Amino acid sequence: MKILVPVDGSAESLAAVRHALALVREGLRASLLLVNVQEPAGLYELLRVHDADAIETIAREAGEHLLAEGVALCQAAGVDHEIEVARGEPTHALLDIAEDEGCALIVAGAHGKGESEGRRLGSVAHALLHDASLPVTVVRSAL
Repeated sequence: MKILVPVDGSAESLAAVRHALALVREGLRASLLLVNVQEPAGLYELLRVHDADAIETIAREAGEHLLAEGVALCQAAGVDHEIEVARGEPTHALLDIAEDEGCALIVAGAHGKGESEGRRLGSVAHALLHDASLPVTVVRSAL
């Protein structure tokens, strides 16, 4: 079984990683797929950096940096994991990756960098709950 965990570097996304790790520790036979989705380059980036490869490298490195703490948690727990940095609209990218990778579950933080004013859930968690064809667990941070 593979569990997709969106990681944006927020405390809430790391709480989701910890929750997924707890499921494994409690006996669920699963590996984790930690995913960071970088927004597409905006007009400013395109005008400032004229090299598409350089923009991709910057996005990949930023994503890997945001995944680092989640990776460290997986390594410390001894849990098999993979990482992926994607580009695009977060919800669609996460759902596409979950389908392509055969994930059986998504575990997401309740709020993160996509938090919407006045909502109890972040915009990405809210969209995942409504659009995913697989189970989604939303984890509220204890912070």
